[in-house]
Amino acid sequence: MQIKPQTVEAVLFFNDGGICKEMLYPEFEAILDGVVNLPEYADQQMRAVYVLVNGRLQVRAAVFFYLDFNEDGSADSGWNIPLRSLAERSGRGPDLGGGAIRLACRSQCPVSWQQMHLWDPELTPGNNHFALLRDRIKRNQLGLLVEEEVPQAVPTDRLQVVAEETWYAPAQAAKVAAVKAEKLQQEQRLKAAQLIKQQRARIASLEQLREADIAKLRALAAEQQERLQQEIHELQERLRQQEELNADLQAQLIGQTDSFRKHREELSQQLRMLERNGRAEAEAARAAFASETREQIEAAVAELKEQIAIRDVELAYRNELDTHLQEEIEQLKQARDKLAANSAERVLEQLSGQGVQFMAYHPGAGHLTIALHDIATYQKNPLAYAAARCAVSEEQYRQWLQHYQEPSCVAKLASGERCAMPLDKIDSPGRFVVGETNCCARHRARDRLRTGS
Repeated sequence: MQIKPQTVEAVLFFNDGGICKEMLYPEFEAILDGVVNLPEYADQQMRAVYVLVNGRLQVRAAVFFYLDFNEDGSADSGWNIPLRSLAERSGRGPDLGGGAIRLACRSQCPVSWQQMHLWDPELTPGNNHFALLRDRIKRNQLGLLVEEEVPQAVPTDRLQVVAEETWYAPAQAAKVAAVKAEKLQQEQRLKAAQLIKQQRARIASLEQLREADIAKLRALAAEQQERLQQEIHELQERLRQQEELNADLQAQLIGQTDSFRKHREELSQQLRMLERNGRAEAEAARAAFASETREQIEAAVAELKEQIAIRDVELAYRNELDTHLQEEIEQLKQARDKLAANSAERVLEQLSGQGVQFMAYHPGAGHLTIALHDIATYQKNPLAYAAARCAVSEEQYRQWLQHYQEPSCVAKLASGERCAMPLDKIDSPGRFVVGETNCCARHRARDRLRTGS
């Protein structure tokens, strides 16, 4: 009994090098259910495509979608994209051998809120994802049942039996067949001879190109060898000149050494003579110098002590003056602050008495009417005042304000960068929950696993 092939669902994964993994849809469901993990895709966002394949290994529908994997290689438990529904409701795509397919991707998505979970295939000549998809399905590495093309049967009522005398071919027909066979063989021989001639001409041209390349390489090698020989000759000439210069310097050094030795001996003799004649004079000079130096030191010490005493008196007077001036400055500051506070309060009280209301706008709290007695509190910390009016803490209001201005995931990826996955904006600070409403589904699930909730 022959099993009739039918449309099959499959899922293929893409990386930078092309298709890296393919599986049937039941295997993919096992991954989604957590029965099977893929450690090689741990903590990554993979690009995948859901395809419908008919019995002739032709792609009929394709949905290009993202799938996130956790750190242990399991699929994101919050993933829920209706692949079959998208494949049925998608628009027309390219022809991959069996007519135009149904295509769902980021730029052609029948459901707008699912668009962020889809991706667009590349169409570059060297990396056409549609061509890769078609060729991989044609290889049939999934072992799908293929529909064989059976020749069309002729109805029996259209069959006719020819006369018996025409059942056997006459001798003339045999001769014609032999002539046709001979002619066919001759044509084949001519084609073969022409092909051999073309190949020989191509081989000859390739040989000429090879000889030309070899001649160029030989000329280049000879030129490089000549240049290297010239450099070696120049280096040898420099070495010879340096050796001659070293020999001259060595001779000069020897002559200078001899002259220095003779001069040193003469100086040594003169020094010995001076030592014998001037020892007494040196002792007398040394004593006189010591006495004079001691007197100068004592005079300098006395003068410095006097200057230090004068400096101490000046310093004490200056410190006293600085203290007095500092006290006057503090008194003036207090008087100025008191006058400024009284003046500002009187102005605010007059405005309030005339019916003027003080209002400020803050996101989440709207336009706030600030009472006169709350003006100082509002000026001290506007964010804290707005948070109190929203019945939340200042830190929660500050994080909600960051989420309100940029609604995206604030969790950190393994690379240290921010996730930045777009999120739904929470308009009220009271409904904002830190770690939940400012994180995407994947990082919310990971935080629950870490906290054990």
